[in-house]
Amino acid sequence: MSIPQSGGGPIEHHDQLAAYMASGCKPKADWRIGTEHEKFGYCIDTLKPLPFAGARSIEAILGGLRDKHGWSELREGGKLTGLEKGLCNISLEPGGALELAGAPLETIHETCDEVNQHLAEVKDVCEHLGAGFIGLGAAPHWTHEDMPLMPKGRYKLMDAYMGRVGTMGRSMMRRTCTVQVNLDFSSEADMVQKMRVAIALQPVAAALFANSPFFEGKLNGHKSWRSRIWRDLDASRTGMVPFVFEDGFGFERWVQYILDVPMYFVYRDGKYIDALGMSFRDFLKGELPALPGETPTLSDWADHMTTAFPEARVKKFIEMRGADGNQWRRLCALPAFWVGLMYDQTALDAARDLVKGFDAETREGLRVAASVDGLQGEVNGVKLHDLAREAVAISHGGLVARARPGAGGMIPDETHFLNALQESVETGKTPADELIEHYNSDWNGDVTKVFEAYSY
Repeated sequence: MSIPQSGGGPIEHHDQLAAYMASGCKPKADWRIGTEHEKFGYCIDTLKPLPFAGARSIEAILGGLRDKHGWSELREGGKLTGLEKGLCNISLEPGGALELAGAPLETIHETCDEVNQHLAEVKDVCEHLGAGFIGLGAAPHWTHEDMPLMPKGRYKLMDAYMGRVGTMGRSMMRRTCTVQVNLDFSSEADMVQKMRVAIALQPVAAALFANSPFFEGKLNGHKSWRSRIWRDLDASRTGMVPFVFEDGFGFERWVQYILDVPMYFVYRDGKYIDALGMSFRDFLKGELPALPGETPTLSDWADHMTTAFPEARVKKFIEMRGADGNQWRRLCALPAFWVGLMYDQTALDAARDLVKGFDAETREGLRVAASVDGLQGEVNGVKLHDLAREAVAISHGGLVARARPGAGGMIPDETHFLNALQESVETGKTPADELIEHYNSDWNGDVTKVFEAYSY
């Protein structure tokens, strides 16, 4: 989840809302790659989730990273709840999952170096605590009660609200993890094209990275239970945002969407003020019940934008949000997949042509099919396996065209980061299929075997 935004002055006219996003436009030479990934922490002897405080805890791991690896601490309410180093930060998900929000980097080679260093540091600290971390889309056997809410004001408010909308918001908060990538755009038109490709192909990402077939100790009937949870969370702020494909879509249309998203909070002086269900439109008029007479700043607008959770999201960049938390070797595959599609114009045009014939029903149907059946999903004659094969091939071509070398020039481009996805395309099997096979054979129906086999 996002940390509080800062640096924005008073909103004096409506045009500032769209201008905030437009200020993210960059020339292609300045485009960067920001990768975020979440993972579940657990006690090695009990296989229970880590508590927030104590000798073996999330707090102890944050402290170890601070003391041994040079991170600076971030506190809320006097409690250690995050870390930062340079342009990276480490934050806590509501149920205690640890998230790395990486720096904006130029190549996937750098992204992978960053991921490897982070996981090595986490492992170093964990070895002395009897703790471990694992990358999955959903907690395999823990219950809601097993996972206490982290001591952050934002989460306390969200937890209360999630109990009143949808049916699975609290499960999302405590018991899911994702990996995502943040990418740049050069102009409003470039943003529009990228968002249309991003939304249309999120089901492919969900299928390729499906990694949550277990929930509460058994098979759940889905390849990506995380994706299933997101379908019944809060319709006002999630989903496939079909208006992105309508004529006239641009920054201002996204503004109107965000203005219609009910508020969660306003952040003031280190505290989260309850604005649950209130209207940002009223806030702009100085009529917000939580802060009567006060009008918002651009920081408030930036905060509010982080409370919408569609499958792809626009801020000053675009977030690709459709993938489950995953195995170590797939954490670099997600940014490679999207960079290959988005950062070469020939590839982006080919990706647009691949999906431009889909209507809203097909796009939503593919989202559901990816969740249930992974690469075996099919809607209106569109097979996710075929779509994934074509999308991965386009991405591969885009990475070849980018020609960003690594290892001092020994590696000519970034295409090898797609190897795991190409294997899935060749076999038709995702990580979830692998887990299900183990569950039905050598694990003898014991979900907890996943920790020994797949921990970082």
